[in-house]
Amino acid sequence: MDLLRSLPLGLYLEQPVTWLHRLDPRVKLGWLMLFLLSPILASPLWRIGLVVALLLLTFSARIPLRVWRQQMGWLLMLAGLLFVLTAVLPDGQLLTQQSYRPDSGLTLPPASDYRFDLWSWGNLRVTQRSLNLAIRTSTLIFTLLYSTTLYLLTTTPEEITAAIEDCLAPLRRWGIPVTEISLALTLGLRFLPLVLEEIQSLYRSVTTRAIDWKQLGWRRGLQIWLLVAERVLQNLLLRAEQIAASMQVRGFTSPSRHRVPWHDLQLQRRDRWAIAIGIGAVGVRCLWGQGSL
Repeated sequence: MDLLRSLPLGLYLEQPVTWLHRLDPRVKLGWLMLFLLSPILASPLWRIGLVVALLLLTFSARIPLRVWRQQMGWLLMLAGLLFVLTAVLPDGQLLTQQSYRPDSGLTLPPASDYRFDLWSWGNLRVTQRSLNLAIRTSTLIFTLLYSTTLYLLTTTPEEITAAIEDCLAPLRRWGIPVTEISLALTLGLRFLPLVLEEIQSLYRSVTTRAIDWKQLGWRRGLQIWLLVAERVLQNLLLRAEQIAASMQVRGFTSPSRHRVPWHDLQLQRRDRWAIAIGIGAVGVRCLWGQGSL
């Protein structure tokens, strides 16, 4: 259960301040969208390149080993397990064979070195299709999870809110409450660590009582866990009520009356370089990173 403390959901790395911290949150949001959307219909080589790019970003930013070691360790283990299982399991490709005797005047094409089966041992085999599926699955899981992790570690919730609100500002013309959506997102990011803390505290309170679960049986054990879940819900509702009361005390009645300056957004020279690199990456993806289903 201590693993909950290492989850990067809603957590922000305050020290040390890396070059990723100094980038404009809108630029980092664009890079995040690039990592999340570019794997769609991409080639395996491009997907592997995204994984390498994420690792290079982590090492170049000099994020402390204690911060990303446990998250990346579990994530690499999950991606590796998915790769192995997908590679050796049946790929779902149905092959039909048709035997025929060609005419004497028919010229057969020369044999090629292409092999559908890459490796086989007993009932296990790795085919061209299963290897491609394994690369797609493992790299996609790693890219989606770790890119979001890196973004949350180097961007405060206020910066995320300001970036999303600035990007969604044109939607105000159609009456969409952009400010309310940004406020709800900020409160949600701030509330996630509280949820993990409550769950961990109640779990420890149950484990320290040394309950003999075998003697209780599954029915009484289920009743205890239901009581724990009810207590977690009560504590979370109490926390939410306290947050609402603190906002009212500070005079926050509505976004139109109480304007919150989330973050001063201003593009610097490093942000322009990051935008240029992102545009170049999009061009490379469109020209050479195209794959198939």
